[in-house]
Amino acid sequence: MTATSETPNNLDPRRWRALLVIAIAQLMVVLDASIVNIALPNLQVDLGITAENRQWVVTAYTLAFGGLLLLGGRIADYAGRKKTFMVALIGFAAASALGGFAANQEMLFGARALQGAFAAMLAPAALSLISVTFTDSKERAKAFAVYGGLSAGGAAIGLILGGLLTEYASWRWCLGVNVPIAILAVVLAINNVHESKAQGDTRYDIPGAVTVTLGLVSLVYGITRVGVDGWSSTTTLSYFGAALVLLSAFFIIESRTSHPLLPVRILTERNRAASYLTSFIVGSGLFGMFLFLSITFQLVFGYSPVRSGLAFLPFSVGVGISAGMASQLLPRFGARWVSFGGLLLASSGLALLTQLDANSDYLTAILPSLMLMSLGMGLVFVPISATALFAVGNHDAGVASAVLNTSQQIGGALGTAFLNTVATSATAAYVVANHSQLNQYGQPPADALIHGFTHAFVWSAGLLLLGAVVWVTLINADRNTLASNDSPSAHVG
Repeated sequence: MTATSETPNNLDPRRWRALLVIAIAQLMVVLDASIVNIALPNLQVDLGITAENRQWVVTAYTLAFGGLLLLGGRIADYAGRKKTFMVALIGFAAASALGGFAANQEMLFGARALQGAFAAMLAPAALSLISVTFTDSKERAKAFAVYGGLSAGGAAIGLILGGLLTEYASWRWCLGVNVPIAILAVVLAINNVHESKAQGDTRYDIPGAVTVTLGLVSLVYGITRVGVDGWSSTTTLSYFGAALVLLSAFFIIESRTSHPLLPVRILTERNRAASYLTSFIVGSGLFGMFLFLSITFQLVFGYSPVRSGLAFLPFSVGVGISAGMASQLLPRFGARWVSFGGLLLASSGLALLTQLDANSDYLTAILPSLMLMSLGMGLVFVPISATALFAVGNHDAGVASAVLNTSQQIGGALGTAFLNTVATSATAAYVVANHSQLNQYGQPPADALIHGFTHAFVWSAGLLLLGAVVWVTLINADRNTLASNDSPSAHVG
């Protein structure tokens, strides 16, 4: 007899303990994408990494994560979500330890890629475990509030933790800190997370896995080359062309195979499709903000790594507050209007950043923007997480989770590359127009940097505004629709 069948309301008695374990793992995955950003100058010197190669500290993780997510989702569905979750945690810890002991740049880049590969198994397993563990819509909204809050605030937490570890310990602890966290999560998962897996056809779609993985890797790699070679270079266009061919082949395979890696039915449900598209747009507009503000704090305002990290703390606090609000608002008002309001708030916060200059004050110019963005994003990620898995069924919960993560990661990579191009082009034009001098390190003056970043923030705000329009136009799930996904005996008083 399973634990769920022994309880009066068919609810897993250990569901909240399971959520704690899942939350620990999700936070580790999200913050690891940003924790090394502030440590980059230090580790670059230690390992002798050139300016051209330092991007791989970040992109090696993103490439593996974004490229392998769909396969990771299917492994979770078929092999078992708890089993995949625990194996991925152990693998992530081992890869983190390898990176922490890296003796050269090749070892570090390889470890970061391994982290991304195991994160691609861990993230969809975690989200699908929430979906199958919480069968009451009100409780599910609270669970997704925790997950959504960590998804939105994890990047800021990573910057804070990265600053603290870099300044007071070593950049190596930005990777090593994952080891005890992962071990703790594995121990807690043994008795508190119950197994679930897809039934029926569980054959793997190998041709689909190969084409989508290589296609996404080619796409993300092409994006990383834009900053080096430009949009119109032969190298960049070759990778984009390969991505187009491979991804087209993937969708042809998925429409014809009897056991698809990405069932088309997942994308044809209106609310799920809207969640994936909005997640892509939000990632495109939001991820670059952390990069640009990190540079602003250190190179323009002269902040230390710790102070730069702590400057993002209000963002994490705001997300926590609004994610809690979203869990209460979602069952009452439905997903459509809660996230629409959140996207408008976040867009207005980014719009405020367009007014920055080299002499701006943190309290009056940046703090209000961070609070608007964070309060908005908590209202966005909770409904997106809920609707992305709405009525997906046990068989496809892992892959539906993977599509949500993939859309955000690929959107973030695309958006960051595009926004960085906007920023650097505007900065270069400002330097020429004002006959500005580069400093001894070849960097432009502070006013030129800020000029470029404010141009990028205009596009960021516009992207989130576009996301609001897409969301409110496509979403039609109301509170009653979400509640209809409850299990028959799941309601609690």
